[in-house]
Amino acid sequence: MKRLGWLIVVALLAGLPAPGTASAAARSPADCAAALDCTAAEIDRMAMDERLELLRALQRGPAAVFGATDRWRNVEGVIAFFRDRGLGAPGTWVSHVDAGILEGIERGVAIALGRSTDGFGNPGSAEWADYLIALRRGELAERAAHDRAWSEAEQAATDHGVVLAERVRGLRPTAVERRFFLFSEFYRWTLRNRPAVLDLLLVHGVLVHPVLPLRRVPFVDWFTDVGNPVPSYEGCQVAYAHAELDPVSGSFGTLELLLAYLPELFEEFRGDRAGG
Repeated sequence: MKRLGWLIVVALLAGLPAPGTASAAARSPADCAAALDCTAAEIDRMAMDERLELLRALQRGPAAVFGATDRWRNVEGVIAFFRDRGLGAPGTWVSHVDAGILEGIERGVAIALGRSTDGFGNPGSAEWADYLIALRRGELAERAAHDRAWSEAEQAATDHGVVLAERVRGLRPTAVERRFFLFSEFYRWTLRNRPAVLDLLLVHGVLVHPVLPLRRVPFVDWFTDVGNPVPSYEGCQVAYAHAELDPVSGSFGTLELLLAYLPELFEEFRGDRAGG
């Protein structure tokens, strides 16, 4: 008994579940969606399937009062890609960044509902709360305004996830993960800069596909549709394949990323539209 008691004390001091208490300590995605107070550290311990469950529970549950029943389906696409590729195991750089993103969403819902003012130190929490309140008020009906507000909240939570992974945990992404991360940065930039993206596609789109300049508005609408998991999932597939080949080595310009990723994404867009 004394030995068991000592093990429990050591486990608690180390921040680890004590012997025989792991299942009791770990909260389910449904628990987190109901309480809205699971930390990034708790989310980090979840498998990707559990994170999908958490995100879906948030959308059909507490976030529904804001009209946000499908406002993170594109994030679902990214998490599904991680799951299918075996990426983001607990404790990895990808996992901690993703956990920071989900924590920001969860705490944003809690703050918007008036349950708390504590963002858990995640700048994305307040941004997501502002987004949800504006969404419910009908202030984000215009597409460019909506996408800008969405991406600013997502960027703040993502940046915090990177801090958790790199400064708090001392982790670094692999070269492939870093190049893949550039795609997510490009995606959020696209949401914040719709007019500039449309102009780039008008001028340079013919280099991607002969008819893209004529279809640039529906393509950008598809690519930035936060309610559709297909563009983000397919975008991840394309971006990860490119990251493994390193076609944009040393190239961080928006135009270079646009021209590197868009040919295949445009074909995915045409296939998705044809199938729909």
